[in-house]
Amino acid sequence: MNRKIKKEVLALLAAGNLENSRRELEKYEEQGLVNPLFSALYRPEEILRWHTVTIFGEVLARLADKNMEAARIVMRRYLWSLNDESGGIGWGAPEAMAEAMYHNDRLCDEYLHMLISYMRPDGPLEHQDGNFLELPELQRGLLWGIGRLAEKRAALLQEKEVIPDLVAYLSSKDAAVRGLSARALGLLGAGDTVDALLDDHRSLRFYHDGETSVVTVSELANASLGQTETLYAA
Repeated sequence: MNRKIKKEVLALLAAGNLENSRRELEKYEEQGLVNPLFSALYRPEEILRWHTVTIFGEVLARLADKNMEAARIVMRRYLWSLNDESGGIGWGAPEAMAEAMYHNDRLCDEYLHMLISYMRPDGPLEHQDGNFLELPELQRGLLWGIGRLAEKRAALLQEKEVIPDLVAYLSSKDAAVRGLSARALGLLGAGDTVDALLDDHRSLRFYHDGETSVVTVSELANASLGQTETLYAA
């Protein structure tokens, strides 16, 4: 049965129709979707992976409402995948964690500090709460996740003092990291920090509302300053 569900889940997601996938997967028990969605999260197809992030977040939020401990186990799997000792890379984990926290207050209350920790290096012994992600590819997912949460939980992120953490990414060598940090800063009301990127025309692929698009760093920076119509907010 597990193989059957996995095959059905992958087939739905591979079709690229988010609304249809969402509708069809609501027919399954949330717990039974966990392993198939983990498998889909690691697939190379871009839109399949992003739709998995969206649906996994919604599924995990529903699971948390029914069985919080089962949802915690999934969140701990994400965290473990980002741990050096796991032997893995953790592709998709920051994005999926953030999407789940976007939809569920309890998950946000319990795990937001961990997501934030991936932006912060370890401090002195009494302040070793950082788990800084070195790989730009993982930083992209992390900053997309912070931006996603900023669409709904800006005040909470401001309270957690993440703006200085985001500002540090504006000088990254990676265009996507720069652009995604600028977007998050704009959503947090700190668009005045992104001036240096207003003429940065490097492009990046950006996922929002079920679709991917190509945007430039400067477009996201200008949006952060309110100089374009949208900040890609929900």
